[in-house]
Amino acid sequence: MVNPEIQGRVYPPTAPYLVGREKIREFARAVLAESALHIDSEAARQAGYADVVAPPTFAVVVQEATLAQLLADPEAGVDFSRVVHGDQRFSYTRPIVAGDELTATLTIAAVKQLGGHSMVTASSSMTDAAGEHVVTAISTLVVRAPEPEQEEGVTA
Repeated sequence: MVNPEIQGRVYPPTAPYLVGREKIREFARAVLAESALHIDSEAARQAGYADVVAPPTFAVVVQEATLAQLLADPEAGVDFSRVVHGDQRFSYTRPIVAGDELTATLTIAAVKQLGGHSMVTASSSMTDAAGEHVVTAISTLVVRAPEPEQEEGVTA
């Protein structure tokens, strides 16, 4: 079970993540985001952006480093082998573009117990090099309860 006392915990900011043009293009292809804004620098500039624009779900790439902090925290009690992704949301101030240097800070917004399972809602706030908010990525992780035989130490 996840330690409910981690609710409200704020982890240290991650190392800055430099958003690369090719990383955005690769991500766009992987998620089938076909807008020219994700691929073509000139099209992005004509639309008023400094460079290619990341698809909205790109923020998970940066959020990964914050969630790694949670998973590595022995006080949290999160068994990654039992984690299922429950929900994902994004709240943008502006789009992510190539050249952004993003730093993310993780806050554990909620820890709930449901039928032996733990639900952890984690909020990763991302700012640019100037300290301006870009996006907040909110994930809910479901940490499944151990199987009854695992609780008793019996293995198959």
